[in-house]
Formats: sequence, structure tokens, C-alpha cells
Amino acid sequence: MTLPIRPLGSSGLQITRVGFGAWAIGGGGWSFGWGPQDDTASLAAMRRALMLGINWIDTAAVYGLGHSEELVGRLLRALSHAERPLVFTKCGLIWDEGNSMAQPRRTLQPESIRAECEASLRRMGVERIDLYQFHWPDDAGTRVEDSWGEMVRLVEEGKLRAIGVSNFDVKLLGRCEAIRHVDSLQPPFSMIRRQAAENEIPWCAGHGAGVICYSPMQSGLLTEGFTAARVAGMAADDWRRSSPDFQQPNIERNLALRDALQPVAQRYGTTASAVAVAWTLAWPGVTAAIVGARSPDQVDGWIRAATLELNHADLEEIASAIQRTGAGNGPVKPGRANVRGAS
Repeated sequence: MTLPIRPLGSSGLQITRVGFGAWAIGGGGWSFGWGPQDDTASLAAMRRALMLGINWIDTAAVYGLGHSEELVGRLLRALSHAERPLVFTKCGLIWDEGNSMAQPRRTLQPESIRAECEASLRRMGVERIDLYQFHWPDDAGTRVEDSWGEMVRLVEEGKLRAIGVSNFDVKLLGRCEAIRHVDSLQPPFSMIRRQAAENEIPWCAGHGAGVICYSPMQSGLLTEGFTAARVAGMAADDWRRSSPDFQQPNIERNLALRDALQPVAQRYGTTASAVAVAWTLAWPGVTAAIVGARSPDQVDGWIRAATLELNHADLEEIASAIQRTGAGNGPVKPGRANVRGAS
């Protein structure tokens, strides 16, 4: 299949409107794991996404403490050069080798960035990473100028094609931009978590930086099969068990919003999951969305988002549902002038 593509800012990368998110396939046994995961199912899910036209995968060193990148490497080695997707990964979260359940340390020290880059290249079996990103801001006292300078050197050495950041605010974005253009930002963004639409996404739109949002289905809450009862059955090492979004009263509001998407989904002959992802893509400045899957059928559940364009009436209906349910925080709809079908 051929899916629509968009330029990722001015990076030169052309990416499909949705990409495969490889967080959950890292498996369990670490502090932000999703519980046990079958590697065969993970590889099949990635292959399904590529078969349906997706041309990029987003992972991170910390996902499964290296295991997600290793799985991506297994996939790449089984593909011809022409079949290979673009690969995006992240650095800056250092885990404790002696205690896998300990919270990773957030550090962007230049020597750590370089060591992590080399380790990611080895795990994935590639010579160059298409997009390398800071996972979180540093909390070890490192100046972001020093961290970003190391990223620039890795680009100059040919190890990285494009560089970006994740979970950065406008102030940090500006400090990086003063040294070298920020190719992309990866913020959390969904119908439930909408705060990035206030400042960070507009900043990117004004500075020619791409935006690839993560968790557009809010980690499964905005999918058809999710229920409040399901939380109790989650694996002990599934990070969602302790997330406020998955506890009362928030989960009731969040699932009510999910249910309110059904009329929109029915009009387009698709799923609430696809509508949830397409909603993020309707915002000016958003390039694409990262969508996770643990099996091929989960990919089938949201792939329609890659081609679904919500019109003004759809977005008004969803905005009303957000306000009625009280789910989440942040702006409830994109600017009217930037929406297809607006008068």
C-alpha cells in the first residue's frame, strides 16, 4: 500500500502520517514496561505495519532495556535495503543494570549520548540512525547546549541523519535552536493529554520543526477493547496500573470520551482508535503520530488514521464531547481556519 507522506520539518525526511511505535514490544521486567510480550507477535506487528505502507519505526534504547532496539534490528536484517523503513530512536535514559525495575536516570552528558548512540547502532545493526532524539530533559546538571553540541558532532560524523528532542518545553527548544536547527519534537499528545497544543506545537510550526506526537490513543484508553475492569487484570509490571489516567475518576471520563467517538467512527466506517489518532493529525504543526501495536490485528485497528481527514463538523463534535466528559486538559480543537471543510 501507498500512504500519504509529509516532510518532517526541514530535515529532508519524508514520513507517513503514522509510524510504528515500538515501546510496548520492549516487553516487561522494567519500570515502564507493558507486561510480558511475545517477540514473534512483535515482529509480525512491525511487518504488518510495513506491509500496509508505514515507512518509519520509532523506538528507544530504554524500551525493554535494549530489547526493543534488538527486535527492530532483527526486523531490519530480514529485509532488503529497499524494504527497510526509516528508524528513529532516543537516548538520555540510563537504566540500572543491577535493578531493572529502578527508575532510569535522565542524563544528557555528552559522553553518555555518544556511548548510547554507539550501542543503539550496534543493537539495530545500522550505520546511521535516521532520527536521534533526546528522550527527556537532563536532570543531572548538564547544560543543554553541551548536550545538543554533541548531537551536532554525531551528525557531522555521519552517525545521525537528523536530530530532535522529546518532552522538551519551548525554553529548551529555543536553546537548542540557537546552536543548530531542531529537526523535530516528540511530545505527548492525544484527546486526553492536549497541553502540547498550547505552546510547543505552535513553536515548532513557527520554526520549521516537525512534530511526531506519541501516545495518540493515550496508551490504549481510546481503543475499542479497553474497559475499567481490564486494569485489574494487567500484569504486575505494566506501568499503566499506577497511572492516574487509568484510575478513577479519570478512567471513567476517558472511556466516556472514547465512547463518544463511535458516531464519528461509524460515519467513516472505521474505529474509534483511528479517529483518535486522526484527531491529533488535524492540528496545524503536527506532522505525524506514533502508534503502538503488540500484534498485527492492533495495527489493522488504527491504520485507517493514515488516510482519515476529519472535517470541521467532526472536530466540533469531538470538542463538545471533550468538554461534556471533562476528560484531560488543554485546548479542545484546532484553529478553525486550518481545518478541512471549515468556512
